[in-house]
Amino acid sequence: MKDRLEVINQRYEQISKDLLDINIVSDIKKMTALSKEQRSLEKTVEKYHALLACEKNISELKELVHDSDPDIREMAEMELSEAQELLSTLTDEIKILLIPKDPNDEKNVVMEIRGAAGGDEANIFAGDLYRMYIKYAETKGWKVEIMDSEVCEAGGFSQISLMISGDSVYSYLKYESGSHRVQRVPATESQGRIHTSTATVLVMPEAEDLEVELDMNDVRIDIFCSSGPGGQSVNTTKSAVRVTHMPTGIVVSCQDGKSQHENKANALKVLKTRLYDFMLQQKEEAEGAERLSKIGRGDRSEKIRTYNYPQNRVTDHRIGFTVQQLDRIMEGRIDSVIDALIEFEQKRALSVSEE
Repeated sequence: MKDRLEVINQRYEQISKDLLDINIVSDIKKMTALSKEQRSLEKTVEKYHALLACEKNISELKELVHDSDPDIREMAEMELSEAQELLSTLTDEIKILLIPKDPNDEKNVVMEIRGAAGGDEANIFAGDLYRMYIKYAETKGWKVEIMDSEVCEAGGFSQISLMISGDSVYSYLKYESGSHRVQRVPATESQGRIHTSTATVLVMPEAEDLEVELDMNDVRIDIFCSSGPGGQSVNTTKSAVRVTHMPTGIVVSCQDGKSQHENKANALKVLKTRLYDFMLQQKEEAEGAERLSKIGRGDRSEKIRTYNYPQNRVTDHRIGFTVQQLDRIMEGRIDSVIDALIEFEQKRALSVSEE
């Protein structure tokens, strides 16, 4: 472990020096990449320095417990016990930090939310999930851009696609893919009966140009009139764009941009992300057991979470986590659920690495 930490520390110091190099500072692309790498190493380096300081402190305290002065011995024994506890904590934290990271963790994401079973109520719930993720993104300082949406007259969306950009977005949202179930009394229910509806969420890491080669000869582009609840361009100008990747059959539509050019650029960006996600799915299927052991990497229609309004309860079925704070969670305060998922996955990965 120490050898790995020293290599990381040396790399961090080298990056710090490189970022002061005038030749690198003038190269925005290289500087951005180095800054991003530095941030990814920063926490591990801080813990490593804390570990070294703690070990040095323990070494000094072990000498003091043999001091001739009884007061010094007593103080040293108390501090030694505390220092050894801290050393154990730091070691556990560093082990988790050294777990091989998902190469997509630092990426932005494309999120797609769709109303599923339950008619209008499912679409309304899809709108509720959209607002929940928007508010969560605000707490993280992330940028959200609507790529495409189909608004329903009863409320909510039959589908909505978002680009969420910021620091390590995928690392937080990657466990959200799957079927989300809601149990509540719909506004249209006259007899007060509880209905069960579902909406699906798909989270995909944004593809970078080097990861996906898109041959435009394989892409068909169709232009059509945008549709929706209203607006100057709706059903009047051909600004909406649909792109079809013929080899895979993947279809992406975008109509929420201000122009045909913007919608085409967004559609191609989402298409690349979908192709990258398609490649990841094929890879994970080939890995078999490893894929099945991970949270949220199974069937995309897997029921992952239930939102029970009468009991103000949210349950994540994958890890058996329940919290009686549905009202807070629907306001975007979903850290408790996401933190529990991350901790569960870290423990699983740690046990695998130790085996």
